[in-house]
Amino acid sequence: MAAAQTVAFHTLGCKLNYAETSSISRLMENEGFEKREFTDHADVYVINTCSVTENADKECRQLVRRIQRKAPESLVVITGCYAQLKPKEISEIPGVDLVLGAAEKFNIAQHIRELSKGDSAKICSCDIGEVTGFNTSYSLADRTRTFLKVQDGCDYNCSFCTIPMARGKSRSDLIQNVLTNVHELAAKGTKEIVLTGINLGDFGKGPDGAGVTIGMNNREENFFELIQALEKVEDIDRYRISSIEPNLLSNEIIEFVANSDKFMPHFHIPLQSGSNTVLAAMRRRYKRELYADRVKLIKTLMPHCAIGVDVIVGFPGETDELFKETFDFLHSLDISYLHVFTYSERANTLALDIEPVVPMQVRNERNKTLRNLSYMKMQYFTSQHAGQTRKVLFEDHNKNGMMEGYTDNYIRISTPYREEWANNIVDWKI
Repeated sequence: MAAAQTVAFHTLGCKLNYAETSSISRLMENEGFEKREFTDHADVYVINTCSVTENADKECRQLVRRIQRKAPESLVVITGCYAQLKPKEISEIPGVDLVLGAAEKFNIAQHIRELSKGDSAKICSCDIGEVTGFNTSYSLADRTRTFLKVQDGCDYNCSFCTIPMARGKSRSDLIQNVLTNVHELAAKGTKEIVLTGINLGDFGKGPDGAGVTIGMNNREENFFELIQALEKVEDIDRYRISSIEPNLLSNEIIEFVANSDKFMPHFHIPLQSGSNTVLAAMRRRYKRELYADRVKLIKTLMPHCAIGVDVIVGFPGETDELFKETFDFLHSLDISYLHVFTYSERANTLALDIEPVVPMQVRNERNKTLRNLSYMKMQYFTSQHAGQTRKVLFEDHNKNGMMEGYTDNYIRISTPYREEWANNIVDWKI
């Protein structure tokens, strides 16, 4: 495979996937590969997959077909969650040459060197129980904002979710290693770091899912200790917490962010349903009352704080009445925006045994209803800050003469491009 010198990447799914793709890209560049855009011709195409929804699976197959039409002689490598969950299914997609499971995706260059186009697809995967290592990853598409992976895997077993089967046990980096990465990113000019993980609030378990040995003591670090340590790094201006479970978002974390100079007033807190009946069927580890308490405390300490919410519509057994509970609950909360997901059946999940199944048309209608609510929430949240001056970090992208940035509390600002503002924090009157 000595001739394969160019490689292109495409990422499906979450911020963690983007961080990992970026790290895999740098590994391959260090091995002598030259990076190309995915729309360009390349010797190797790498698709880092998601498997949260059926649409992500379909998109992967569509991308492979597109490559086959454009560059039938190129190698196609599939990795990520879909590759770990269904390696044989992927290997049978015409055009796929290599399927890498969770344990092998960071050894991609070595595997590619041993590949030849035309051979039957090679599968390099193992049982997810054997995946215990932690690979540091961060995105570096531009200097402005970086997604830094500090945690991986999940020990929760929500009835709709395949992530524990795709990523394994909860495990984390060491705080000292995270600090080393943060100093490296600061040296590269990064202004804002978004902390990412699968279950970020569960940070602290070692690479094998066990306690971390620190000095002479065997104990677990925790997320609160991590953010305290990060606050002391002088060269980074802003941090965001990408997503944190409500039962792991402690009062001390909320109070710390409220008094922090570096952690932005912005939380993204998965809810999934505003009905306790549905939450129990989902096997979530909290009730809606706890969620409401978290939002209330945040807004008491930080009235200007943005709060984003994940919610799933059309879960099995979600009647019209139960959906109305969710709508009314979300309507009553002082939140800023929603990420709405339509429930998608996933193999080997407990939710498949729950009845009645909600018709797809009803699921789609409920999705639209909540997306409309999200739009209204964000409009209201933004209007509350009209006339205020807030700090905006502008990105270094000239989009048809315009540039974008986000306030500390996650209001998106668009303005004519000015080079001196790129990757800089500017006082902005909303």
